[in-house]
Amino acid sequence: MFFLKKFLDAFFNMEALVPAKYRLGPLPDGRHAFRVVLNMAIPSIAEMVFMSLIGSIDTIMVGQLGANALAAVALPAQPRMIMLSVFFALNVGVTAIVARRKGEQRRDAANITLRNAIMLVAFIALIIMALGLMLAEPLMRLAGGNTNTPDDAEVLNGAVTYFSIMAWSLPVSAISMCINAALRGVGNTKITMQVNMISNIVNVVFNYLLIGGKLGFPRLEIAGAAIASVIGIAAGALLSLWVVVQGKDTYLHISKKDSWRVDVPAMKGILKIGGNAMVEQLSMRFGFFLYSRILYGLGVVLFAAHNIAMQFLGITFNFANGTAVAATSLTGQNLGAKRADISMMYSKLSLRLALMISAVVGIIIAVFRYPLSALFIDASAANADVVINAAAGALLVIAIIQPFQMSSVVISGSLRGAGDNLYVAGVMALCVSVIRPIMGYLAVYVFKLGLAMTWMLSLSEIILRVVFFLRRLNSGKWMQIQV
Repeated sequence: MFFLKKFLDAFFNMEALVPAKYRLGPLPDGRHAFRVVLNMAIPSIAEMVFMSLIGSIDTIMVGQLGANALAAVALPAQPRMIMLSVFFALNVGVTAIVARRKGEQRRDAANITLRNAIMLVAFIALIIMALGLMLAEPLMRLAGGNTNTPDDAEVLNGAVTYFSIMAWSLPVSAISMCINAALRGVGNTKITMQVNMISNIVNVVFNYLLIGGKLGFPRLEIAGAAIASVIGIAAGALLSLWVVVQGKDTYLHISKKDSWRVDVPAMKGILKIGGNAMVEQLSMRFGFFLYSRILYGLGVVLFAAHNIAMQFLGITFNFANGTAVAATSLTGQNLGAKRADISMMYSKLSLRLALMISAVVGIIIAVFRYPLSALFIDASAANADVVINAAAGALLVIAIIQPFQMSSVVISGSLRGAGDNLYVAGVMALCVSVIRPIMGYLAVYVFKLGLAMTWMLSLSEIILRVVFFLRRLNSGKWMQIQV
């Protein structure tokens, strides 16, 4: 009991998190501050992890069709994420600005930001959708798809089908993500959780109906998985719009009676922060794209195992990302309220929470890596045992890197909340766009390592990210950035 009391006293000592030179006044009580972080983080964690789990259920359902189908839905992932990265970047600006305006108690300015963001993302989404539809097959070939063998040809055809159907949903998806980013900025994470959970439940139901052809629906296999995703996205977008149009219980509200003319200062603010974040997103997605293409060189079977491991990497990332939402919002709001010291306190408290979560998640993945991997492919399918063993090895790597991965995501989230996106972009460009692909290439084509060791070598860059981000957080330079 003595040691537990000492631990709790140290854990809730907020003065230890903020050096004296940065303090601007009394800091909140530690237990109260931790409750604030939990109240904002838990709905975001639940939302994002649930979304990842639904994505994994998609993959499990497709995996019952065999390794080729698994590879076919994995191949479009990075090209599609490159398309979405533009909106991820702009939404960083939306979250940071809306959070800052709430801290400044400028509700009208927050709503002007939201309206301008919706107009901007809708316009850009229509352009990217048209390009995606025209370039579907070239993009899949660029991602590594080919017709060298019958299996490769089957994978390419399935990937083009999946990517093309998903492209149609881009404008709807972009608007939905924009609204949710603004809601997170004002701390309304419970609403975004509810919206996305309902959206993804709709997705799963239609997956069941359309992939295998149940209850009189046609058996559409890979195309069915894509159509189900589009239906789920549309449902989520309608719910998001309803929340901000109905607007009775939210800080944010839009109406057709509002002015929908472009507000130049608001648009400049979104583009300034979003532009810096876009450098990060595009460089990061380029790195992931190269990395995925390099790993396709391991062959269809190991690439299918890689896709299984990526499902769990996404799930663990979203544990961290949910916590980072709290860090981003609280950092922005307290900077707006002229309490940069409290922003630092919440950033480091969010990091402590992430480290606790990483220990639990890492242990669960390490212990259950084989049965978890086996969920994703029919045991009777060709090469199923090879896929399961290779995926389990990669999952062990994921378990080991959890503290570093979660620390990186949460600290970078705090810096984004302050508008320090250019620094984050530089670190991500170096680590993800340069170091990771180089390590992956060496592992696959020079040292000819297996999947697990390829992951270990290529993901080592995450440690470097943590060092850079932690130094920046402790430096306090982000406190001076104007949004």
